[in-house]
Amino acid sequence: MSAIPQQVTDFLKSSAPFDQMDIDGLKALASHANLIYLAGEQKQQLLKDNRQCLFLIQSGQFSVKDSDRPVRHVSEGDYFNYAATLDNVSYPLEVNVDKPGLVYCFPPEAFKRTLHYGFVADFFRGTRADMLQNQAVVESNSMWLYKPLNEVMASAPVWADKATSIRDAALLMTEKNVSSLLITAAEKVVGIVTDRDLRSRVLAAGVGSECPVSDIMTEKPAMISQGRTLFDAIALMSERNIHHLPVIDRSTRQPVGMITTSDVIRHQRGNVLFIIGELAKAGNLYELTRLSWQIPHYLATHAKRPGDFDIAGKVLSQATDIMTRKLIDFFQREQGRAPMAYAWVVYGSQAREDQTMGSDQDNGLLLAREPDAEEATYFAAMAEYVCNGLAKCGIKLCAGNIMASNPELRLSLTQAIQEAQRWINQPTRAAILHFNIFLDARCAAGDADLFRSLQQARAPLLQQKMFLAALARHNNEISVPLSMFQKFVYEKGSREEVIDLKVRAIALINNVVRIYALANGVSLPSTLARLASLPAGSGLSTRDGENLRDIWLFLNRLRWRHQLAKNVTDNLVAVSELSSIERHQLKAAFKAIDRAQQAAVMNFAGGMSQ
Repeated sequence: MSAIPQQVTDFLKSSAPFDQMDIDGLKALASHANLIYLAGEQKQQLLKDNRQCLFLIQSGQFSVKDSDRPVRHVSEGDYFNYAATLDNVSYPLEVNVDKPGLVYCFPPEAFKRTLHYGFVADFFRGTRADMLQNQAVVESNSMWLYKPLNEVMASAPVWADKATSIRDAALLMTEKNVSSLLITAAEKVVGIVTDRDLRSRVLAAGVGSECPVSDIMTEKPAMISQGRTLFDAIALMSERNIHHLPVIDRSTRQPVGMITTSDVIRHQRGNVLFIIGELAKAGNLYELTRLSWQIPHYLATHAKRPGDFDIAGKVLSQATDIMTRKLIDFFQREQGRAPMAYAWVVYGSQAREDQTMGSDQDNGLLLAREPDAEEATYFAAMAEYVCNGLAKCGIKLCAGNIMASNPELRLSLTQAIQEAQRWINQPTRAAILHFNIFLDARCAAGDADLFRSLQQARAPLLQQKMFLAALARHNNEISVPLSMFQKFVYEKGSREEVIDLKVRAIALINNVVRIYALANGVSLPSTLARLASLPAGSGLSTRDGENLRDIWLFLNRLRWRHQLAKNVTDNLVAVSELSSIERHQLKAAFKAIDRAQQAAVMNFAGGMSQ
């Protein structure tokens, strides 16, 4: 039967991607629509009459094979038979009616005209290729902050050996037209000299120009590895109040470049790091607490555009790192320096730098050796002070007691390696559930080399096949919230139709990416950094990795928007809050996550899910 154009227009206004078309385009498409009741008894004739059409389901459930891809299960709001027009191939169309319903049919000529709208073409091509079409992610005004530093540095590093004279160092800086010079020993960075140093430490102090440059350099400067992002560099520069940041190779510690304030200004499009600088200035616990409680208000006020949500988790994680370092500093002012080398290790969302307003503490202390009674008392007091201080700053205590204040989370390097060995030897379901969080770890304060020693010792252990298989099987036990016919499955017991995006989607991506990272010896904890660092032949294709990256950003954007707009700390996003295009994207995201889970099981567990 012929559909009333206005009825079709109203339906198209709520159906992505056509809901983004102008009214003239919508009316033109609606005028060519035909509404059919697709049921078993007349299915063959109806499909024959509309063989090349684009079908949009208003109601009903169908199993469809419309291309060279496997059978798909579709329902309300889904399209089928678009591949024939996109590929210009007359694919056979096979439809099984699982539940009869109303379906709009659009002739191929009318459909082709809509493809002149770029966003319509992108939508269907992305759907055809099983890729998330999230143009907002592509155009994000914050994506520049995720750039690896090796894409940001404008030129090769300029450095000189520490035995170089001050005069020769100054001549080199003049020749290369740089405002800072890296100082090396055995080709490893040991210091930095800036224009200001030449003025204040040479001319003003009357130091001879033939003296070695090591006499006036800043020793052990703050440094950052080239695998980190521009955001990481900005946060570190803000915290330390420095204008030059050496970039080094993560493995060799050799210089690879320098990030300066001018580099930041060249890339920066908005100041999202005010809170970082303010926290770094706090002189006592009262000031730190006062500033920390401004963070939710700061994020709610400044995170307005979709791209702002992309870095909210990093801002909060960096802020929590600074709070931790400040609290340790406050403690040591009163109690003295630590009796041995230690690393304050953070786990889970803080380690991945994807904290949200509901994230709690997950941390521990790694010690250079097993402490004696007096040393143990010192570190117990430090842990208690820092954990309670973080709680006062709004980072709530961990309900599962995954905190340094728990004696079981204060381990020597030897004990931590032995613990990892026990994980590997007994990867039971309960054990994996317990220690999964410890596989995302990062040193937030203290001796980074000590933490690096732990990571190097654990890496070969965590690459063992039986362990990776257990991780893949465990991750596969949680399914994405989609029914067989691609309908959303909502959380039980909730008054609204909501989905827990953290448990049912984001955590699954984190888990999948973690498995590939462990298998390939990638020690970075951030999900995005892991995806960017996976080598060729990792088992995860570049295309699938980029799709998971876009999905991860899209899902985190949705939950941040939900938390800030509703002033809540949960991850229960109501589907009714989403636009039509977001609902399509969410379905596409869930299907891609499910495929990634299954692929991980095949790659690491031999296809055995149990």
